[in-house]
Amino acid sequence: MRSYLLFVLLAICQAAPAAALVGDPKNGAFLFLRCASCHAVGKYASAGYGPQLNGIIGRRAASTKDFKYSEAMKKSGLTWDEKTLMAFLRAPHDVVPGTSMRFLGVKSEQQLADLLSYMRAF
Repeated sequence: MRSYLLFVLLAICQAAPAAALVGDPKNGAFLFLRCASCHAVGKYASAGYGPQLNGIIGRRAASTKDFKYSEAMKKSGLTWDEKTLMAFLRAPHDVVPGTSMRFLGVKSEQQLADLLSYMRAF
């Protein structure tokens, strides 16, 4: 009987969709400090070593006027929705080979959710 219940429980867990992670914007602000050496957000954000990231979600890649993007980013054809942005932040050079972004990526799904939660505010 126990093994049957365990089997049913496992079947239910496998059939249930994975719950989306809820991001913590406060932790996202802390995590963004790693990004802030190259990128800016907020009222006075402008390009630096990297483009400013205000309104990044929903924006076409390589579309701000105050930053010189790599040819790879210009040709990527990406629009930064949450799925694409998470994939890029996880492994930038896999998503846009030849990108000039010098970042190895964030491996933690929770940290990615936290960063996106923070960036949605800008």
